[in-house]
Amino acid sequence: MQEFDVLVIGGGPGGYVAAIRAAQRGLSVGVVEKERTGGVCLNWGCIPTKAMLRSAEVYETVLHAADYGVQAENVSLDYDAVSRRKDGIVKGLTDGVASLLKANGVTVIYGHARFTGPTTLDVYAVGESALGAGGPKYAADPTGDQPVEQVKARDVIIATGSVPVQLPLPGADLPGVITSDGAFGLTEVPKRIAVIGGSAVGAEWASLFNTFGAEVTIIEMQPTLVPAEDAEIGKALGRSFGKAGINVLTGSTVSKIESAGRGKNAGLKVFVDGPKAQEIDADVVLVGVGRKPNTAALDLEKAGVATDARGFVPVDEQLRTNVEHVYAIGDVTGRVLLAHVASHQGVTAAEVIAGSDHARMDYDVIPAATFTHPEIASVGLTEAQAVEAGHEVVTGKFPFAAIGRTKTYGNSDGFMKIVAGKQYGEVLGVHIIGQSASDLITEGALAINLEATLDELAETVHAHPTLGEIGMEAAMSALGLPIHVAPPKKR
Repeated sequence: MQEFDVLVIGGGPGGYVAAIRAAQRGLSVGVVEKERTGGVCLNWGCIPTKAMLRSAEVYETVLHAADYGVQAENVSLDYDAVSRRKDGIVKGLTDGVASLLKANGVTVIYGHARFTGPTTLDVYAVGESALGAGGPKYAADPTGDQPVEQVKARDVIIATGSVPVQLPLPGADLPGVITSDGAFGLTEVPKRIAVIGGSAVGAEWASLFNTFGAEVTIIEMQPTLVPAEDAEIGKALGRSFGKAGINVLTGSTVSKIESAGRGKNAGLKVFVDGPKAQEIDADVVLVGVGRKPNTAALDLEKAGVATDARGFVPVDEQLRTNVEHVYAIGDVTGRVLLAHVASHQGVTAAEVIAGSDHARMDYDVIPAATFTHPEIASVGLTEAQAVEAGHEVVTGKFPFAAIGRTKTYGNSDGFMKIVAGKQYGEVLGVHIIGQSASDLITEGALAINLEATLDELAETVHAHPTLGEIGMEAAMSALGLPIHVAPPKKR
């Protein structure tokens, strides 16, 4: 039996960060990982999708090269090369994580962990999967009845992440119906694809395949796309998608999926209920409606670890579960399903285990980004949330079209919206749709974290010409003192 001070179950962006920090604090650390280090983020989510979205961005730029005075002929898409580039980036990063763990003295045990008690586990061998060449290749399910390793630790951190939700929908098991994970298995761009779910995952894949030339329909049951975002952002994305040729069906649900005929390439029919009932023809249907906790076969009940009605593991602000010496971090907690949140939770849990009394998670200032075209990013309260929380608010909105730098990029769609308190001008939320939104949102997060006001943002000198000027300009607009757009008409 191997023994550690800390055992981390799962080597994703929460797990490997927790392991490294615990090791830095002088603790002996083990990680049980059943596939490849890096978790969903590096292998199936954040990194591979962004690699492919970057290829899509380059492809679109080259297609419109003449707009920049550059002549490019015979432009075509090599989807195999796109996938190979993506695989190379993923391998480089996952190998890097493995090297970091080794350099910090962390022991990695490959296999599937099952609790036998609160801080004891059996590790089972797992079979191979299609994770690509290089590094360990392991499947999701354990093989064999006997464990290949037994592990004991003083403290255990559950960091097993989440998996895509499978819709209980007639026809959801038909060939051609895939999840976001399954999308990486496509060997070519589908001619017609229907995406069920207009949140971040579905919207990113819709944007990607549209740029690659597919006929795309996206179906979302809420009134706007990306419904977790400010309503104005969702409406703006819908308009941008419409201009790009994506068929956007909001306020709509899917009742069933059927084969369009006989044979392997017969296609699918998606039956949509909404403002009007309709049938959508598709070659591929991508289900991107959410994720659920990855706790299957962990035998949590043997450790006494409680789960909620959805299967997530409740934790306190120090990531403690209901069982002493057992912690949980990342998607499995159901708090905020984002990789950077998992990493911060991992650091916090490791610090608590190492003896810190003050280490705690604060979820009030969590930036989020969606890498559609145009990008979306947000932090803090939406306008509706601020009003619901009892704030009297003022908002300022500034268009990218009035920022000189966007003209040089050739893409000036979108805007920044700031939500602030009316009396003191404290920044409550920042919402962006447009070029480099994911990079620009950090100023908003810092502003909220430091309790900055509109005056302070407006008075901060921003470099020109940059996209970042939009923060200053939006603050000025919220103050009723815009410089580079016409003032609002007086009634």
